[in-house]
Amino acid sequence: MMQMQVSSEKDNDNKNEVEQSFKWYRDFFKRGFDIFFSLVAIIILAIPMMIIALWIKIDSPHEKVLFKQERIGINNVPFTILKFRSMRDDAPHQMATENFENPEMYITRVGKILRKTSLDELPQLLNVLKGDMSIVGPRPLIPKEKYVLKLRDEYGANKILPGITGLAQVHGRDQVTDENKASYDGKYALNVSLLLDASIIMKTVSDVVRSRGIREGGQVQNVGVN
Repeated sequence: MMQMQVSSEKDNDNKNEVEQSFKWYRDFFKRGFDIFFSLVAIIILAIPMMIIALWIKIDSPHEKVLFKQERIGINNVPFTILKFRSMRDDAPHQMATENFENPEMYITRVGKILRKTSLDELPQLLNVLKGDMSIVGPRPLIPKEKYVLKLRDEYGANKILPGITGLAQVHGRDQVTDENKASYDGKYALNVSLLLDASIIMKTVSDVVRSRGIREGGQVQNVGVN
C-alpha cells in the first residue's frame, strides 16, 4: 500500500513538472522545427504521395484514398488524424488495429505494403503542419483507449503534442504493455530535447527499414508505426 502511494505521488510530481516547467526546445523551438521539417517533407514527398493516392484509387476505385479517424491530442482535445487508407471501408474505425480478431481480412492489397513500409503515415505530415501533432511525441490514441489515456494523464504525457513516432514506439510499440507505453510517454514528456528527438527519429527509420512489426490480432505483423 505504501509503495502504491509513493508511486502515485511520483506520477503526480511528474505531471506537475511537465505542466509547470518551461523548456526552450519543447515550448518554443520544437514547434518551429515541426513546421520546417513537415513543410520540406511535404514538398519533397508530394509526387510520391500523389502516386500512392493514385495506386490506392486504382486498387479500390469506389473507396476513399484517405482514412480519417478521431484521436485524442494535447490536453485531451480530439482531432482528426489523416492516413492513407490501408483497410476496407467496412473495417471497425474506432478500434485499435491490434485488437482486431482478424485484421488480415480488412487490410487491402496495397495496404499491406503501405503498412509494412509505414507509408500510410505520410499524410500525418499535414497534421504536424496544422499543429495537431508533432514529428515526435506520444502516439495519439482513439477515445476508447481510456485506460492508457488515464495513465498518460497521471504521467503528464497528454500535456504535449502527440507525434508521428515516439519513445514507446522505438521500445517495442504494441509488444509492450499499456503501463510501459504510458511510462515511456511520460518519460518523453519530462525529458523532451533535440537530442532525444533526433535519436527517436533515427531509431524509427531503422525499425521501418528492418520491418520491425507491431502486434495485430494477437500476432506480430510486419507493418508500420501504429
